[in-house]
Amino acid sequence: MSDAEAIVNAFMAEFDVEHPDADQLASYFTDDAVYHNMPMAPAEGIEAVKAALTGVSQMTSKGWEVLHSAANGDVVLNERVDRFVIGGNDVTVLVCGVFEIRDGKIARWRDYFDMASFQKQMPGG
Repeated sequence: MSDAEAIVNAFMAEFDVEHPDADQLASYFTDDAVYHNMPMAPAEGIEAVKAALTGVSQMTSKGWEVLHSAANGDVVLNERVDRFVIGGNDVTVLVCGVFEIRDGKIARWRDYFDMASFQKQMPGG
């Protein structure tokens, strides 16, 4: 396993607790990081990334399962299943993530998923 893949896998393991710590999650990122859930606008810069991760950490995580992972240098792709409880609803999201690592931290993170499927699982969806 490459160093880049180990960093991403450690980051994914942070979601194995019900409420991941946003400060701990943010510590994985560079100051100029970009986090982009592709159906939405990107979070640019560490403060925006931390704010986005604070929202994620307020959901009840049921763990993120990495199904497949591949690395090419400092780029890591993973196919995974993200599980949450939101407003009493179990939510399962199939995701493909792309991570770019720089100097041992995540500089870019893009997640691709079906927003319609996600919204149908939300309360009132």
